[in-house]
Amino acid sequence: MRIRGAVLEEIGRSRPYAESRPLSVCDLELDPPGPGELLVRVEAAGVCHSDLSVVDGNRTRPVPMLLGHEAAGVVEQVGPGVTGLAPGRRVVMTFLPRCGGCDGCATDGVAPCLPGSAANNGGTLLSGAVRQHRDGTRVLHHLGVSAFATHAVVDQRSAVPVDDDVPPEVAALLGCAVLTGGGAVLNVGRPRAGQTVMVVGLGGVGMAALLTARALDGVRVVGVDANQDKLATARELGAHEAYLPADLPEKAEIVVEAAGSAPAFETAVNATAPGGRTVSVGLPAPHARVSISPLALVAEGRSIVGSYLGSALPARDIPVFARMWREGRLPVEKLISARIGLSAVNEAMDHLADGTALRQVIVFDR
Repeated sequence: MRIRGAVLEEIGRSRPYAESRPLSVCDLELDPPGPGELLVRVEAAGVCHSDLSVVDGNRTRPVPMLLGHEAAGVVEQVGPGVTGLAPGRRVVMTFLPRCGGCDGCATDGVAPCLPGSAANNGGTLLSGAVRQHRDGTRVLHHLGVSAFATHAVVDQRSAVPVDDDVPPEVAALLGCAVLTGGGAVLNVGRPRAGQTVMVVGLGGVGMAALLTARALDGVRVVGVDANQDKLATARELGAHEAYLPADLPEKAEIVVEAAGSAPAFETAVNATAPGGRTVSVGLPAPHARVSISPLALVAEGRSIVGSYLGSALPARDIPVFARMWREGRLPVEKLISARIGLSAVNEAMDHLADGTALRQVIVFDR
């Protein structure tokens, strides 16, 4: 079938992206779903820093690649062997499929799926297949999803069903921003009543962590960012306090680093109280390095934990976040800073790189 999508042609083009146009919005051919796969009509797709990190070269991927990994849509067709999903069902698409049988999958979300990670690195679906083409040439998949398009073929293990009462724009954010930021709080930080959760880096993932922590009874929440406007937004979203990194007057038992930069990571480590835990979910440049004191970790009984995708199991955790949204405790829609069309995707990358956006959501009108 013919679809329209945003294809990354070349990594590392200069900014502004609105002028260099690293992403081409064009027509492609999409194969039918193979065994265990779904054809999904994409309703909404979030523009995430993990997309930008491929555009700017911080995360090297093969090209041409159809970007986008945080999305929701409606199943239109199922391939042979698909169980539990049928046409007409809304699904959240997630960027790390889990095979269910490898050593990584045996860690209850702590470690990534090994075959899933290999497929993501190679730009294929979990089966190794590529279902997207342009003029007879393969166009690779981004993290098993490729959601910056009108339709996507995904492995059924990259999709989690949600009820129709969850709007597409909210459902899309459950698949990455909320799963990563909220998962870091619930699965790794595990704060108790009376403790403080501090979030360093208040982009989409960081704000999702802040909202999740705020939903917990008896937990104090502090936001930290170098952008004053984001501090104001954090207070609007319920943070008890919000500070610039240089002005931090306190430490916290649980500190979530969501900025993906070396200075933010150092800020988070230094802001962790004795006995506390630093949870890092940001993806800095591969060459980034930091300086920390091993003695302080030992003498103060502190720990540093990396958390990929919020150490989550999507099939388990997405329904939890959907229920929290339904109960009014997790207002995910407040993370949406703009609704845009697919044609504005290059400009959206500029806004993300400038640090002026939380979550821009591409809405596919029908």
